Amino acid sequence: MSVSGMRRRTALGLAALTAAALSAVAATPTQAQPAGPKPVDVKLLALNDFHGNLEPPTGSSGTIAGQTAGGAEFLATYLKQLSEESRKQKNTITVAAGDLIGASPLLSAAFHDEPTIEALSLAGLDYASVGNHEFDEGADELLRIQNGGCHPVDGCADGTPYEGAGFQYLSANAFTTATGQPLLAPYAIHKVDGVKIGFIGMTLEGTPDIVSKEGVAGLTFADEALTANRYAAELRRRGVETIVVLLHEGGNQAGAGGINDCVGFTGPVVDIAQRMDPSIDVIVSGHTHQAYNCQIAGKLVTSASSFGRLVTDIDLKVDRRTGDVLTMQAENVVVTRDVAKDAAQTALITRYKEVLGPVAGQVVGSTSGPLTRAQETLYGTTMGESTMGNVIADAQLAATDNEQNAVAAFMNPGGVRADIDAGQVTYEEAFTVQPFANNLTTLDLTGAQLYCLLEQQFTVGRTLYPSASVRYVVDPSGTSAPAGDPCAGSRVVRGSLTIGGTAVDTAATYRITVNSFLAGGGDGFSVLPQGTNRVTGMIDLDALIAYLKANSPITAPALDRISVA
Repeated sequence: MSVSGMRRRTALGLAALTAAALSAVAATPTQAQPAGPKPVDVKLLALNDFHGNLEPPTGSSGTIAGQTAGGAEFLATYLKQLSEESRKQKNTITVAAGDLIGASPLLSAAFHDEPTIEALSLAGLDYASVGNHEFDEGADELLRIQNGGCHPVDGCADGTPYEGAGFQYLSANAFTTATGQPLLAPYAIHKVDGVKIGFIGMTLEGTPDIVSKEGVAGLTFADEALTANRYAAELRRRGVETIVVLLHEGGNQAGAGGINDCVGFTGPVVDIAQRMDPSIDVIVSGHTHQAYNCQIAGKLVTSASSFGRLVTDIDLKVDRRTGDVLTMQAENVVVTRDVAKDAAQTALITRYKEVLGPVAGQVVGSTSGPLTRAQETLYGTTMGESTMGNVIADAQLAATDNEQNAVAAFMNPGGVRADIDAGQVTYEEAFTVQPFANNLTTLDLTGAQLYCLLEQQFTVGRTLYPSASVRYVVDPSGTSAPAGDPCAGSRVVRGSLTIGGTAVDTAATYRITVNSFLAGGGDGFSVLPQGTNRVTGMIDLDALIAYLKANSPITAPALDRISVA
């Protein structure tokens, strides 16, 4: 099956660029070409948030727009065929907007994501921005991923040298604190048929809030728009007028929006796009794992969801004399699984699966029904519980209740990376759910601090999944706490918080278990670093596997730990 054919696209021409104003709007017609030399056709193929999904993702992570999608073998085929649709293949540039690695399934993570870098290099990736997950193992490891060399601890795990990335990571706003210099090249200039195309790589400024302290040690992150404007000016001084920002930050559509829509669009990327200089033409974005195709403040703003399920096909026409963009249009294309598999990707996957050996298929438990990471809707928002998240919290409490006298556990939603289907659960499936290797940390919090912790959920916009020992009530009409004072909110009904069926006393002390990421203040939960009498325990994945082995078949827990007033 060919990926060519009629497809709906978001298009922007010169007049549309001028009239785009400062809002996300629907598609506008492509404008007629001005007289003069024939413009240069440039095709950008874009992806984001691949997260090491070499094999086709399963469950809800493996479908989009009503179709099963994803897998490196099919992604590579789509990239090749979409490139071949271009009048000149050499006019195609393949780019990505971060989180290509990190939070990866076992097949990639077991080898420190080297297989994913090799696969994307084989697929023809040219440039990528650095996402927050590229920092999961720290700046030195990211530089190794870029430049090559065996892992300093595990060596060359597959027995062959690691050559480094065949593409260039770009990071304009992640600076080495000691020198003030960018960690990696901030931008690249790519010549296409005589015209220059500039690419600026951008990590979200809030990376230190969502990555472990060790991961961002020695680094400083700057404002995305201000940094992009700085380097856009530098590119223009070097004769570059077509500028593309690869931004690992994004937004969200309203529920009715399809993969090529821009319905009720909100999120950080809107403000960033509005503050970026008009000389910036395209923003390839990511981080939110959403699909959208927008124009904001005269810029084409796109995202290809996640896990390699979409490719954004962007066509630019560039004035041969001035280097300016004349028209630009984009379409998100589903990476279906009914095309031929790319042979090179198949060979790479097969080789790494053989090295990985039988550990991936070991059965560690079973479930009587699916466990999903999707959060329930609570008072009109997706800030409720999830069955997979609740099971993880229960597993962490079970791992620490006897040894550390823990009475409750809380799990962050960003750490729950996949669903588990009904039936037998393999080691690989459990690993895909919890790939970060965070240690469990048990600490003391007062009852007052527990209330502050729960109030802080509504400031940072993330629900902590509670263990079965916890119950509390939320009042949607209550006041959210300001960012600097999590104790000032009134969303959690006072007196409703119970542990083990007993009301929490604000003056008493309780032993609470979280993972080491949360314990360090991750996801903005600044109350947790105040906890005392800390004890570090087992790896979170080991706790989940022990729980599966001891309690299988696992039944999906009721979502009744958080209720609404």
